[in-house]
Amino acid sequence: MEWLIGGIESLGVILVVLTLSALLLWVERKGSALVQNRVGANRASVLGIMPFNLGFMNTLMADPLKLFTKEDFVPANADRLGHALAPCIALFPAIVTFAAMPFGDSVSVAGRVINLQAVNLDVGLLYISALASMGVYGIVLAGWASNNRWALLGSIRGSAQMISYELAMGISLVSMILLYGTLDMQEMVRSQGKLLFGVLPAWGVFYQPVAFLILLTAGIAETKRVPFDLPECESELIAGYYTEYSGGKQACFMLSDFAEIVMVSGLVTTLFFGGWQVPYLDSNAGLSLPGMTPVALPGALITALQVGSFGVKVLFFCCLQILVRWTLPRFRYDQLMNLGWKKMMPIALLNMVATALVILLVEQGR
Repeated sequence: MEWLIGGIESLGVILVVLTLSALLLWVERKGSALVQNRVGANRASVLGIMPFNLGFMNTLMADPLKLFTKEDFVPANADRLGHALAPCIALFPAIVTFAAMPFGDSVSVAGRVINLQAVNLDVGLLYISALASMGVYGIVLAGWASNNRWALLGSIRGSAQMISYELAMGISLVSMILLYGTLDMQEMVRSQGKLLFGVLPAWGVFYQPVAFLILLTAGIAETKRVPFDLPECESELIAGYYTEYSGGKQACFMLSDFAEIVMVSGLVTTLFFGGWQVPYLDSNAGLSLPGMTPVALPGALITALQVGSFGVKVLFFCCLQILVRWTLPRFRYDQLMNLGWKKMMPIALLNMVATALVILLVEQGR
């Protein structure tokens, strides 16, 4: 029975991530149109019977259908096996990392306690860190297997960029591990259900604002999008590491970018913004506003509010990353490396050391 429940949760998480990743394509196209004062995608419609056209048919049906039916072109001197594997290796880690993120508290169904988390891991944060770093292999393999100088240069840029910013991201994660004292992401979320000074939610962002900014910035760099899109950089490298890709393989690379956006949003939500926690809503006591008598709520409603809270927070950070992508200009490569190594790395190290010292002093003072 346990494997069946885990399988259903895992399949559901994968479908949700893929669906949200596809939906973000529409959000980006219409969002960029708003930023640039354009109409955006609005040509295709459902048999012309819709009273309004928001571009859903363009983005979610017409354009993907056109892309997936294009010829799968493979260069004559390319490594065919590596060329085929690279998109899968790039997409797979971005999807499965979400399996360790809790999207709700434990619920009791027919006398069985079910943890709303696809994979229950005591070392969930370590699992996410390990898988998130595997995406670079798909980028490197794509550039090498294409046998194209521009693709190879893009993959080299991508590997250098991702490895550089993963260091700052990893150090920020160490600061959060020190703060929560665990690698279990469900326990991290539960520890954020308390109140600071009896009023303010005890979210991680109030304890670690520096780690939040570093992790969010490094996460955007991991997605390889503006202002960190040097691996693609159309004005210099055509399409970068996937220059020689078309059809479904190109769609996999595009989908992996949006899946990474979802992954970063889920990680930021879980560590810094309470995950599924709703302020003043307790799984046992119900709604408990400061200074007021708790109001009991049905368990199903509490669970729905918690899952909905997690989804809204993730969607907010997804939209924030898309807004950043269409607002800021691209860095030069030297600026990109300087930001990662000379600014973010020292700040992340100082923040980690300061966190360790504060925790040590607090424990000694008890």
